[in-house]
Amino acid sequence: MLLLTIIEILSAGSLIGLILLQMQGSGLGNSFGGAGEFYRSKRSIEKILIWATVVVTVIFAINSILLLIPTK
Repeated sequence: MLLLTIIEILSAGSLIGLILLQMQGSGLGNSFGGAGEFYRSKRSIEKILIWATVVVTVIFAINSILLLIPTK
């Protein structure tokens, strides 16, 4: 149960960070030299961020469901 809780916290933090990195107008994207040019010239990085977000979201969702199962 402790391991699931740790995975939940880590996946939630990762998900927040990934979503902030994808924001083109604000967030953490501005720290990388301007979000507009960064995202327009680096399409492969944008795809990696999207796939990473999907994977972390699935991990978060499955882990949340597993945490709902009562333990004895």
